[in-house]
Amino acid sequence: MVLSMARPFKHPKTGVYWFRKAVPKDLREALGKTEFIQSLRTKDVAEARKAHAELAAVIEARWGSLRGGTQRLTTEQIAALAGEVYQDAIAAYGADPGEPEGWEGSQDLLEDALDTVEVNAAQGLAKLEKAIGSDLDGRLGRRGLRVDADTRERVLLQVALALHRASGALRRRAQGDYSPDPGASRFPEWKATEAPKAVTPAGKTSLTGILADWWKEAQATGRKPSTHESYSNTVDGFVAFLGHDDATQVTPGRVVGFKDHRLASINPRTKKPISPKTVKDSDLSALKTLFGWGVSNHRLPSNPAAGITIKLGKRKVTRPKGFTDEEAEALLKAAEGHQQGNEQPKTFAAKRWVPWLCAYTGARVGEVAQLRKQDVRKVGGYWVIHITPDAGTVKTDQARDVVLHEHLVAQGFPEFCRRVKDGHLFLTPADGSDVLGPLQGLKNRLAETARDTVKDTRVQPNHGWRHGTV
Repeated sequence: MVLSMARPFKHPKTGVYWFRKAVPKDLREALGKTEFIQSLRTKDVAEARKAHAELAAVIEARWGSLRGGTQRLTTEQIAALAGEVYQDAIAAYGADPGEPEGWEGSQDLLEDALDTVEVNAAQGLAKLEKAIGSDLDGRLGRRGLRVDADTRERVLLQVALALHRASGALRRRAQGDYSPDPGASRFPEWKATEAPKAVTPAGKTSLTGILADWWKEAQATGRKPSTHESYSNTVDGFVAFLGHDDATQVTPGRVVGFKDHRLASINPRTKKPISPKTVKDSDLSALKTLFGWGVSNHRLPSNPAAGITIKLGKRKVTRPKGFTDEEAEALLKAAEGHQQGNEQPKTFAAKRWVPWLCAYTGARVGEVAQLRKQDVRKVGGYWVIHITPDAGTVKTDQARDVVLHEHLVAQGFPEFCRRVKDGHLFLTPADGSDVLGPLQGLKNRLAETARDTVKDTRVQPNHGWRHGTV
C-alpha cells in the first residue's frame, strides 16, 4: 500500500477522492497511527485537488505544531512586520492609486475595527481578523513563525495601524500629493538575528491532543464515532485558521474570528454558504466541549469558547418536512423498478429495499442501511427487524424490534435476506467491523438517487421518511 500521496486518489468503487499521507515516524506514538486518511467528499477532480492542497496545509500545520511551541515576538519585531505591510501597500498601489474615495473607505473600515477594540476587544479583534487575518497568516507563514495569542493580537493592531497610515498616504497620492510620508521612517528593519524564544510546547495542551484524549474518555462512555468525526473536522479547520495547534494560546477573539470565517465559507459539496445552525451546533459546540474538557482536566486555565454563540432566527417553513403522498409514491416506485447496471450488488439491494423499509417502519436511513442478515428474523407469525447498536450506530443507543409490514413480506424482503451471505445486507465494513465510513458513503448514494426523483431541496431526501410513513 502506498502510504504517502502528493495528490488525491480515487476510490475504485465509489469514485470519491481521498487524501492519504504517512504519519512521520517521530509523531506516530503521539498520534497513535501510522497513516492519516480522510475522504475529500467529492468526485470532481478539480475540487479534489483544491481540497487536497488545503487539507495538506492543515495536516502539516498540525504536525508542525506538535513538534514545537509558539513564539512571542518583541515590540521591535512587531513594528518591523507592520512596516513591511506599509511598504508593500505603497509599492503595490503608489504609482497608480486610483480614486481617493477608495482609500477613504479603507481608512473608515480600519478605524471602525480599531474603535471597536477600545469598547469590546473580542469583537474588534474579530473584525480585524476578518479584514486582514488571512494576509497576516501568509506573512507569518513565510517567515516560519507560529506566534502566541498575545503576540497575534499585538501584531493585528499594529498591522491595522500601518494599513491605516498607508491608506492615508495613498489617498493623498490619489489627489496628486506625492510628498514623503514623515511617519514612514518610524518602522524598523526586521532583525532575524534576534530570534524570538519558543514558549512552552503544546504537548498535551494541543488542540489535537485534547481531541484525542477527550475521545478516549468519550468513547468509553458511549459517544458515537460520528461525533468524533464531526469534532475532528472542526479541529482541522480551526487549526488551519489559527496557523498553530496550541490550545493555551487561543483567545475568545480568535474563536469569534473562526465563527465569522465559517459563516463566510462555502460548503464545497453543496456550493452554498455554511449555515449558522451548522456553525453553532457543530463548530462552536465542539470547541466548547473540547475546551471545557481541557479545563476540567487541568489542561487549560479557561474556556475561550464559553459564551460565544449565534442567535438563530426562526426558519421559514414553506412545506412539511416529510414527503408528500405523491413524492413518497414516486420514490417507492423508483425503488421497486431500480435496475442494477454496473453498481455493486449491495448498493443495488440498498436502493431497492431501504426506501421501502424506511417508509413502512419510520426508522432512520442509517439504522436500516446497516442491517445485518441476523437482524431479520421471524418471531411467532411475524417477521421483524432488530435495530441494534451492535450493527453500527443507533441514535438512542437502545436496541428495538420493529414488525415488518405484510406488504414488505409479500414483496420478498425476507426471501432476499435468506439468499444473501451472513453479515451486513447493504454495505461492507472497511476493516471487518467499523461501518461508519461505508455507511456514510451509502447514505450519500441513497440521497443522490432520491434527489433524482424528488427535486424539491426543501425536503431532505433521506430524512423525509422520518416525518410520515405510508
